[in-house]
Amino acid sequence: MKYPISPESTVTLHLSLTLQDGTVAESTFDGEPLTFTMSDGTLVEGLELGLYGLRAGETQRLTLYPEQAFGLRDPEKIHRLPRADFPADMVLEPGCIIGFDTPEGEELPGMIVSSDDSSVDVDFNHPLAGHEVIFDVEIIDVVLADADDCIRDRSRSDL
Repeated sequence: MKYPISPESTVTLHLSLTLQDGTVAESTFDGEPLTFTMSDGTLVEGLELGLYGLRAGETQRLTLYPEQAFGLRDPEKIHRLPRADFPADMVLEPGCIIGFDTPEGEELPGMIVSSDDSSVDVDFNHPLAGHEVIFDVEIIDVVLADADDCIRDRSRSDL
């Protein structure tokens, strides 16, 4: 039986994200499929919402507005940093993506917007923020969450 995608299902799929101008931002169709559990944070909520109810073997194409996908561009996420915070020999050309460490120890990508001798402007918006995206998926497999696991997980006191 082919089960529909539901909350906490484990899903294996191929996907592509394409901009309105035809630029493919991400695709698994020429490689390994993606396997994840719904609501685990692998996909943004707007992309996940387009999957509910689909079954193995089905395909879907959705056009998502920025608010439904990666959000609108936020000017507050563009930061001016001292040039001295970067290695002197680092080339800081506009469009270059650099990883920055957060206080929590995670890496956050930032795109160089501009630089001069004293400062560097870095954009921490998601690269697809502000863009409509075309989301194509082919569902390969759907595994339902085990009812016993759901009951067991909900009874844990550390959640």
